Amino acid sequence: MSPGYKRVFVTALGYELGPEVVTSAEIEERLAPVYEKLNLQPGQLEAWTGIGERRWWQPHTRLSAGATTAAFKAMAKTSVQPADLGVVIYAGVCRENFEPATACAVADALGVTGGASAYDLSNACLGVLNGMIDIANRIELGQIRAGLVVSCETAREINEIMISRLTDELHNGLSMERFAEALATFTGGSGAVAVLLTDGSFGGARGHRLLGAVSRVAMEHHRLCRWGLDTDDGRKHLQYMATDAVSVLKYGVQLGQQTWQIFLQAMGWTPERIDRVICHQVGSGHQDAILRSLQLPREKDYSTYRFLGNMGTAALPVTAAIAEERGVLKAGERVGFLGIGSGLTCLMMGLEW
Repeated sequence: MSPGYKRVFVTALGYELGPEVVTSAEIEERLAPVYEKLNLQPGQLEAWTGIGERRWWQPHTRLSAGATTAAFKAMAKTSVQPADLGVVIYAGVCRENFEPATACAVADALGVTGGASAYDLSNACLGVLNGMIDIANRIELGQIRAGLVVSCETAREINEIMISRLTDELHNGLSMERFAEALATFTGGSGAVAVLLTDGSFGGARGHRLLGAVSRVAMEHHRLCRWGLDTDDGRKHLQYMATDAVSVLKYGVQLGQQTWQIFLQAMGWTPERIDRVICHQVGSGHQDAILRSLQLPREKDYSTYRFLGNMGTAALPVTAAIAEERGVLKAGERVGFLGIGSGLTCLMMGLEW
């Protein structure tokens, strides 16, 4: 995907978490009639996913507000000003409108004007990583000196809808297959993130050097995980989410293995030379399978899904930001960002921290 970058730095990360802590036990309490109907025991949600709690935004929170807060936090760590930004990309799965781009609201709140670009980019859970590559290419070509990719994901609304739907189906053919299809929905968490990339020419610390990235796709599996608008039974404007979690895991791991070999070759690395990896935060099953398939020891991975759930595009970069805050990622370390998203698409990124 990229032969390598010579002048691109991840200069700062910023994030904001939803303020409301929602435990898996609380979700199961709301699903109690469903559990009873299907003969499920309380505690299964955490047992299946490894997720004990996640965060949600307060009702009616604007996505652009969360993204803007994360952006201000990132920029406050640097000397970069809004006027220095050549592009603002909003890369979340969740967006405020079909149009205009949510990036416009974020750019306006930041005070970005003039010749800067602002647009949305969407690619399931890989959106932020794709946005980073877009900005990195612009920087490497000398088109801009700095760019910002932001995202804000919300899980409250789709969870409320899916809980209501499963409850409504109690007396209308609710099956274990239908519940399994909805299970991934209940892993969702809410959070916002901002990644500031520069050419390293600003005052202060340059940040972490972006070395390169590779991508592989398996588009024949694009129907395994879907989130959209329901057109059945006249419910044309209700969201739905459906995930074949078993197949996503199976084919996702296969794609990850293929991408990993290409990534190592492109970076000139061996698994032993990689100090840390940050993976997309899905749950315990995914973490165990992907680390085992890549032959990576668990101690090289850092995860947050147990208390933040799956925050979509924000999951991986927020986890990296928390790892940096806690001193887990150290200067000079070789770090791999390992992302996978519905489609299926896998993107792996190498950085020198």
